[in-house]
Amino acid sequence: MKPIRFLALTLALACAAPLSAATAERPTLQVATLDGGHFDLAQQRGKWVIVNFWATWCSPCIKEMPDISAFVAAHKDVAAIGLAYEDTDKAEIVAFMKAHPVKYPLAQIDVFDPPADFEAPRGLPTTYLIAPDGRVAQKFTGPITDADLDKAIAAGAAAK
Repeated sequence: MKPIRFLALTLALACAAPLSAATAERPTLQVATLDGGHFDLAQQRGKWVIVNFWATWCSPCIKEMPDISAFVAAHKDVAAIGLAYEDTDKAEIVAFMKAHPVKYPLAQIDVFDPPADFEAPRGLPTTYLIAPDGRVAQKFTGPITDADLDKAIAAGAAAK
């Protein structure tokens, strides 16, 4: 991404993104995925779900995507959705997906109308770990690792 475009997008996100209330205790999320499918967070009950806000221009996002993909592939009780939080053409994100394939669905969301039950990200990546009962178990701002996810899942399971 060109520096001017990055600066313009950063300013647009900072100035125009609506201020939302705190993330809902049990958020809902229904999005069309870039592969033509549909993701509904409610249909994932019984699994841990990683909700990851990212962007193609975000180096830490790109670095963590293979780790999230491997984590999902290694854990039958974990699902994920990647939410491209950027104002760009769908074709650009689809091209990015071909160069950086992952084992979980990706969707593009409107930066000016983000999902109502989640706070607008104030930094990328931003990741929510949703517990099997649909509650937010943990929010991460910045890149995450499989160790972070293992620790959060273990803490969430112990809190039951």
